[in-house]
Amino acid sequence: MALRLEDIELIQQQKHRYFRALDRADWDLMRTVLAEDATTAYIAETYRHELQGRENIIAFLSQTMNPKGVACHIGRHPEIDVLSDTEAEGKWYLTDMYIDFRDDTILRGSAIYSDRYRKIEGAWRIQHTGYTRIYEQVEPLPEHFNLTTHYLAGAQPPIATAR
Repeated sequence: MALRLEDIELIQQQKHRYFRALDRADWDLMRTVLAEDATTAYIAETYRHELQGRENIIAFLSQTMNPKGVACHIGRHPEIDVLSDTEAEGKWYLTDMYIDFRDDTILRGSAIYSDRYRKIEGAWRIQHTGYTRIYEQVEPLPEHFNLTTHYLAGAQPPIATAR
């Protein structure tokens, strides 16, 4: 039982790194989280993005998480099932927000992530990740939207930027 709990904790840490890598556009960190042959399936009413291979996934994500965007992904309520010493499955409840300055919109939503994990050379990696949207709301940014810090727009530490 103790070993399974340790595996669950290590898997949860990887998923938290995944969300942090997304929000900070930290593709080196993302490479430590995803298996080389990872797959994705991001599904909503208006899109379906299915990708194969870590580098293809990172290329896709880097188009979104860029200096013209601000993201916040919060994964909660993990349900992790360790199936064997090297395989596990998980579900996560996502709440997210994305501000896109390319078209001055803000997206808010939630989804259920379904993941598969594989232990590779002693470390848990995400083998498959993907979500199905529960809801997604996209609206124009308010006229007087005041963003005082925008991590992806500047050097570290974050600097204040204007729209």
